[in-house]
Amino acid sequence: MIKTEELLPEVREVERIIVRFAGDSGDGMQLTGDRFTSASALFGNDLATLPEFPAEIRAPAGTLAGVSAFQVHISDHDITTPGDAPNVLVTMNPAAMMAELPRLESGGTIIVNTDAFNERNLSKAGYEANPLEDGSLDGYSVITAPMTDLTKQVCKDIGVKPRDAERSKNFFALGLVSWLFSRPTDPSLHWIREKFAGRDAVIAANEAAFKAGHAFGETAELSASRLAVRPARFEPGTYTNINGNTALSWGLVAASQKAGIPIFLGSYPITPASDILHELAKHKNFGVRTLQAEDEIAAIGAALGASYGGHLGVTTTSGPGLALKGETLGLAVSLELPLVVIDIQRGGPSTGLPTKTEAADLLMAHYGRHGEAPLPIVSANSPSDCFRAAYEAVRIAVRYRTPVILLSDGYLANGTEPWRLPSVEDLPDVSVDFASAANALNEDGEEVFWPYIRNDDLARPWAVPGTAGLMHRIGGIEKEDGTGNISYDTENHGRMVAIRDERIRKVADSYPPTIVEGDADADVVIVSWGSTWGAITSAIGRMRRAGRKAARVHLTNVYPLPNDLGDILLRYDHVIVPEMNLGQLSKILRAEYLVDAKSICKVEGQPFTAAELHHKFQEMTR
Repeated sequence: MIKTEELLPEVREVERIIVRFAGDSGDGMQLTGDRFTSASALFGNDLATLPEFPAEIRAPAGTLAGVSAFQVHISDHDITTPGDAPNVLVTMNPAAMMAELPRLESGGTIIVNTDAFNERNLSKAGYEANPLEDGSLDGYSVITAPMTDLTKQVCKDIGVKPRDAERSKNFFALGLVSWLFSRPTDPSLHWIREKFAGRDAVIAANEAAFKAGHAFGETAELSASRLAVRPARFEPGTYTNINGNTALSWGLVAASQKAGIPIFLGSYPITPASDILHELAKHKNFGVRTLQAEDEIAAIGAALGASYGGHLGVTTTSGPGLALKGETLGLAVSLELPLVVIDIQRGGPSTGLPTKTEAADLLMAHYGRHGEAPLPIVSANSPSDCFRAAYEAVRIAVRYRTPVILLSDGYLANGTEPWRLPSVEDLPDVSVDFASAANALNEDGEEVFWPYIRNDDLARPWAVPGTAGLMHRIGGIEKEDGTGNISYDTENHGRMVAIRDERIRKVADSYPPTIVEGDADADVVIVSWGSTWGAITSAIGRMRRAGRKAARVHLTNVYPLPNDLGDILLRYDHVIVPEMNLGQLSKILRAEYLVDAKSICKVEGQPFTAAELHHKFQEMTR
């Protein structure tokens, strides 16, 4: 690991750098960006990332549809977004340049693999002339390198065939970028040896390409372009670089361990939720059991059955799968059993934009079941916050005996940031008391078990099948209050509907007071939920530094809403709600509190940037 005092005198220090890697889907840009991110994390920078994938598994090579990109923002201070506009763009082919150049800041740096800029690739990307020769890049600082050819040359001496060597050109790019931005090299070299252990030729080729890229930077008179970002200051503790799906998985495991009940995951693979299945499958040592079901309906059915059997039932999906799970979710509401349903939102409707982000499932989470079937909804606001959100979803589910929907999205699922590992002792209590004895008397005065006798939270007992003396009936047909007998009585149905609704509303009694950040005397409040948190945090900071007072409220529990939220919102002249949908939370706030909530909407498959939100805030509060 490089120490800060070891930085060379010719290296210019900056507070932050935003680097975007772009190339064909087969060029390894996700891996390159991930390795650059890991080296930066080990160096001690704060960071945030934004991976972007082609929608097609095998998009035509060299086309705009096949461009894969990875943006990383590293800094010497706390940051909350992957950045507005990249300072540096690494382009592996013409299609990447065509697709990504509009994002680059004016006067930014472009690093180009010149070997890919041949007539065929230029034509595929839609160029009539080579942008490296026609003056169209004169407003940028351009660093050119024949990455493919140089990689083949250094691999030739170690016996690697040219076609195999070409696959290592992304490590040439990584080596060059590591030199330009003073990243430590040992983490990348160690990762290569560990990742490809047993494949000596692959290790040799990747190491040779990485070192060649690093040496190219040293010998190509690029010292004027060298930058460095010093480590950020973090609170003491143990940190890891984590993405949202991994953090969410760990949150489930942690809650399961604290509750003393094993996890059962029933899941059908779907982008961008599949990585949760992959991660949880690694943790059998913590009592995790996973089932890759044949479809979405089977997945939630198995999870609900596991909850009936005394496990923590979990199912993961994205928007299309949540729609398919609606009927079983209604059954779970009727059964009043714990169940955690995780929806990693993506662009819709239907297949929509499966690899792009969106947050347009809120109304479906609220109302996407027939009948009166309320359930709590929890949302995550950053990749590392997915841990807290998962833990909170389990807490609510087991305490109130209810299914809970946890909303994340593709941006959070794949984005990464440093995260301080929490102390297990500091995690909230989520212990479970299973029913163990009779709780009522029948007409003959005999002790019996009634499944719908309720505690102060209006939660019914959780009785594990097979427990002596606790035989009972549950199911989708309406049950009699208390006894659980099948009942077609209209008054009983009205009472059960009201009880189920009140039980969910009581969940809000367990929330801490709502935090209002910003200026106490502001006349505008920004209300956020989900992954808009980071961009809004940065935009409000810019707004306040420019002299405009503002307050903000971020909702992590989006149903039931906090008990004190209405009183808070009514204090402000302006209520603004930025969302990655067409104003779904705004509709809810208007209906619930009769406030004039105004929306800022974005449904382009991309998260908000701080710059665009700052501009919108200024326009709406003049």
